[in-house]
Amino acid sequence: MANPNETRSRLCLIEDDEIIGESLTDRFRLEGFDVDWCRTGVEARAALAAHRHAVVISDIRLPDCNGGELFLDLLASVPMLPPFLFMTAFGSIDRAVELIKAGAADYITKPFDPDALIAKVHALAEGYGARQPLASAEVLGVSPAMRRIAESLPRLARHADSLLITGESGVGKEHVARLFHRYAAGPQAPFVAVNCAAIPDTLLEAELFGYEKGAFTGATKARRGYFEQAGGGTVFLDEIGDMPLSMQAKLLRVLQEHRLQRLGGEAPLAVEFHLVCATHCDLRAMVDEGRFRDDLYYRIHVIHLRIPPLRERREDIPWFVHHFVDAFNRAHPEEKRRIDPRTEEALTRYAWPGNVRELKHAVERACILSPGPLLGADAFFGEGLDAGPDQPPPSRPLADYLMDCERDYLHMVLEQHGGHMTRTAEALGITRKTLWEKLRRLGLQA
Repeated sequence: MANPNETRSRLCLIEDDEIIGESLTDRFRLEGFDVDWCRTGVEARAALAAHRHAVVISDIRLPDCNGGELFLDLLASVPMLPPFLFMTAFGSIDRAVELIKAGAADYITKPFDPDALIAKVHALAEGYGARQPLASAEVLGVSPAMRRIAESLPRLARHADSLLITGESGVGKEHVARLFHRYAAGPQAPFVAVNCAAIPDTLLEAELFGYEKGAFTGATKARRGYFEQAGGGTVFLDEIGDMPLSMQAKLLRVLQEHRLQRLGGEAPLAVEFHLVCATHCDLRAMVDEGRFRDDLYYRIHVIHLRIPPLRERREDIPWFVHHFVDAFNRAHPEEKRRIDPRTEEALTRYAWPGNVRELKHAVERACILSPGPLLGADAFFGEGLDAGPDQPPPSRPLADYLMDCERDYLHMVLEQHGGHMTRTAEALGITRKTLWEKLRRLGLQA
């Protein structure tokens, strides 16, 4: 029987390859873990019965059984099963994704960066406890593209003090930035997010670099800027493509010297920070057009991550849907929801031009509006719409039905806000650009 008094974190490593098993066992022990190295499923069952483990790291292919089948069997029979992290070859990724949907915590593809594996194990062991899977604070999605990004972040954080993240609105650029920050500066260090597009040009310098008392009318006391507030943490400059050229020059100097001067100040101040910039714009094209400084572009473009839109990684859509539904169920245990499998298929086929942000709002809205526990297609676009029958006709594709529902819902929200694009976009939780694209695609006019 497992010993409840064990305090040092113990891992169960299920790996039949002697070289890999011995190497990982030595590395985990150097990281401060006790390790039960099991070569077979039988040995793993015995170890899991004898000790309490923080994490189980398992190969999918084992000599006496399949690692996935072992996990599913244990999941059904062990009440406090620790999180499972699977090591898999590229050809077995689909199976690993299925296991994550079934309740596994994470997977990593072979050959893998040992530091990336160590980071995942630490996050599971320390941050989430024995029953919780690696949640949104660490997981970016189950698609190979997002797994590669997640697995690269620990290595990038060790060697880079700046990062450029590009991608369409709503793909999760800030989420990636926060994960980079966690690895680079630590979860306790400040993370200061700045939306460059939301701050008027006349105020941006004061907000970024701070000001002294009396620097301008209304400056009744000194104020630290965002770079000072970061204090050894991370500054996240979202939509840096919207920063005016005059500010770009001043930002470049701060990045080069790690020193700044407050407005109205006399002496420069030393500042230490990691920098993450994000944009949905094509900065290279903006440089060619003279709208973005080439020297700043090359300074922030040293390490570049592109976050693909959801339509390029559709396998992430069901994972996000279940993740958001689970979050609603945890917050409202008396009103638990579940997704209709037919609706899940339709949501996976839908393009989601607003990406993860749009999907999140759609799921939350469906959970709130649904009169019952089962989330059908109509729940995703509200109630009281003149969208035809409650259920789609059998001969009609569900994706077409969803598009008609979306058209009716957008028309209703537009009318509620008098055709005002900004207020409508805010109500829908999407950007004006995304709203405009939706209206054009659906044949609607503001």
